[in-house]
Amino acid sequence: MTETDIYRHLRDYRDVLGAQAEQHGARWPEISDGRLIMMMSPRARHQFVGHRLRKQLEPQLPDGVILMVETDVEDASLGILRTPDLVVVDETADLAHREALDPRSVHLIIEIVSRWNASNDYREKVADYPRMGVPHYVIVDPRDQGSAVRHWGISTQSGQPAYENEEHYRYGDTITVGEWKIDTTDLPRYDAGSER
Repeated sequence: MTETDIYRHLRDYRDVLGAQAEQHGARWPEISDGRLIMMMSPRARHQFVGHRLRKQLEPQLPDGVILMVETDVEDASLGILRTPDLVVVDETADLAHREALDPRSVHLIIEIVSRWNASNDYREKVADYPRMGVPHYVIVDPRDQGSAVRHWGISTQSGQPAYENEEHYRYGDTITVGEWKIDTTDLPRYDAGSER
């Protein structure tokens, strides 16, 4: 069985599991490295951070570029399907007919860290997104004092595409991604008792 066959089987299985996952408060699974990745649906506090980010970014986007929320981004040739929290993408004519976004039309992905699953955003997705050709990846981390990391500039490291640059921020800083600015000053933090 080839990697392509394995991915097709995982993709079919994902469709079956996804409907069941929704009934139990979980997200549709993602696919990476030949495995399904299950996650809980984000809590309101997680989505509130996303809402604040969306309100900031949307007015800055030029015509023909839109921001989408929790939308599949898929590169079947790599066997990767991710569902980022926020995606800045070209608005193309075929977008209304696609099941998943083409990563080559993505300008920026933003992931908001969940309290109990930080390694997925900080390790696995930092590896997957440059492989998919996503030029800018920002991680917003509402835990503790609040922080963010911006990754950009894809090069080859150890034979694999990887981000060349990484810049760390604290809440209160402004993150610049090309022409766009993300002010972290008023982004909510998770309180000590929150679950995710």
